[in-house]
Amino acid sequence: MKSSWRFIVLVALLLAGGVVINSWQYIGEAHVERKELKDFPQQLGPWKQAGGDQLFDSETLSVLRASDYLSRDYRAADGRFANFYVGYYATQRNGASYHSPLNCLPGSGWVMNNPGRITIKPMDGKPSFEANRYLIENGGSRSILVYWYQGRGRNIASEYWGKIYTVLDSVRMRRSDGAMVRVLVPVRESEAASLEAAASLSASVATALPEFIPN
Repeated sequence: MKSSWRFIVLVALLLAGGVVINSWQYIGEAHVERKELKDFPQQLGPWKQAGGDQLFDSETLSVLRASDYLSRDYRAADGRFANFYVGYYATQRNGASYHSPLNCLPGSGWVMNNPGRITIKPMDGKPSFEANRYLIENGGSRSILVYWYQGRGRNIASEYWGKIYTVLDSVRMRRSDGAMVRVLVPVRESEAASLEAAASLSASVATALPEFIPN
């Protein structure tokens, strides 16, 4: 008798789960308003855009599969230089998702050293958050890399937690949108100076992004 009830409950749960999944597929994702990344501020605190936005070729775009992206150089008044990239995905249900630098950069010949975390403090007083930090090298070139995942009200360093939150929010909020944010600063004087520059631009970027990467 108990086995029969267990079987009935199991079948009922499977049917209910199937109904929920099919319903979400039919309803689709919730629409969120956002600005396009081409309108991202040219001035960010002490940082000012240097040159035009960098456009990727069709082969790169076919691999990236981002809904919107921005790759732009910034220069501070004291001459410090940095590159900023953000790739936004309106949905991750169709297989398109963030491309982690841990996969992309080594494939391009970069060696990733000194892994760690750095605390980013947005300029508008919003809560601080942790981002990933690496020293990357390719031949004679060295740069400080800082990156994190942002979207749906979260800024997180862990790619694994990012995936978990995406699944949970897809059910709870009907949203799987989000972005990978990256700041890259060449090492010219010292690693410490480059890390300070990366933290400075990251703080300015994090302040401006919510209009473009919805909470």
